Amino acid sequence: MAKIIVIGAGAAGMMAAITAARNGKQVVVLEKNDKPGKKLFITGKGRCNVTNACDLEALFENTISNPKFLYSAIYSFDNQQVMQFFEKLSVPLKTERGDRVFPQSDHSSDIIRALVREMDRLGVEVIFNSDVVEISLSGDNGVSTVKLKNGKLLNAKAVILATGGKSYPLTGSTGSGYELATKLGHTVTPLYPALVPLKIKQEFCKELMGLSLKNVTLTVMQGKRQLYHDFGEMLFTHYGISGPLVLSASSHITKKIGQQSLQVFIDLKPALSIEQLDKRILREFEANVNKQFKNTLGSLFPSKLIPVMIQLSNIAGDKKINEISKEERMEFVKLIKGLELEVVDTAGFQEAIITQGGINVKEINPSTMESKIVKGLYFAGEIIDLDAMTGGYNLQIAWSSGFLAGESAALQI
Repeated sequence: MAKIIVIGAGAAGMMAAITAARNGKQVVVLEKNDKPGKKLFITGKGRCNVTNACDLEALFENTISNPKFLYSAIYSFDNQQVMQFFEKLSVPLKTERGDRVFPQSDHSSDIIRALVREMDRLGVEVIFNSDVVEISLSGDNGVSTVKLKNGKLLNAKAVILATGGKSYPLTGSTGSGYELATKLGHTVTPLYPALVPLKIKQEFCKELMGLSLKNVTLTVMQGKRQLYHDFGEMLFTHYGISGPLVLSASSHITKKIGQQSLQVFIDLKPALSIEQLDKRILREFEANVNKQFKNTLGSLFPSKLIPVMIQLSNIAGDKKINEISKEERMEFVKLIKGLELEVVDTAGFQEAIITQGGINVKEINPSTMESKIVKGLYFAGEIIDLDAMTGGYNLQIAWSSGFLAGESAALQI
């Protein structure tokens, strides 16, 4: 029987293997780790945000790189089909805020177990601790053998490369798949960490470490050009900022970092206009005319933020409220509406959820996921130059591209 080799037992690789096996093919999965789904295990903070239950148009809108390339893959296996797939494998799902879909148990291990059980049922052979070093071609330029680090050679009629990107290298995503593909003539677009925390120039982030801000807006500017703007939640870290808003922003700006200065502006009171905020602060001041400035801010900010806001306001903390000028008050209002930070870098691939960049989509047939350069070579998942926002969209890309690669490989050999 013609054999399909899948390299990588992550989300895309396991889906590709199951789909090819359901189409009656003999499938072998090679995984460099000692267990499957290592990255899948930690997604969604260990809860596994399986997909997003939005309409299909929103799936494409939330894809940052090459959304049009995904049309065939998504329409072949969309988010509703993904949900049905796991429900049929006895994993009940639930939909939460923002249409995010999770297993009811809140355990990513249930998703991994379901995939492993299905591979077992279908007779898919999974070989762990298998580091692939080379894919060889036959005379007609199709794939023929896969060579492992230990020297072992495996014959194949088709190979599906699903090795992931470079993010979270501790899970095995070291970028080895790019090397295998480039040796076969493929090009890799520049790689950047995405959905990643940001390093900030201002030292006061250290003082705010662990502080979470909810219901704020975050805007990233490159000079006068707005690169990102949204409302939500963020978090200060010892080196900068993180949290949902920041991770989403990073995917829009990661390619720009280092080219030109990037400013982040946090509106701490987005529900109030400058005039409304000024009136509120004026009321606060009028009720506390004889108090010191530092003792009137408890209702405006979390306690951890108060010393930093006093420092940035250039108003002495022990200054009496009745001594603060209108100009000083207006500058303070502007500070609250636009706390400014400067981005110096990302936290790197070690902390990035996904990789931006990858195998050039111009070299892959979007209708089959087959290489346009090498017959019988297919791609699936994060190794391709595809990435999306947080919310289950990146896993949807993995499931859809894995399904299409597995089905196409099975039908064409």
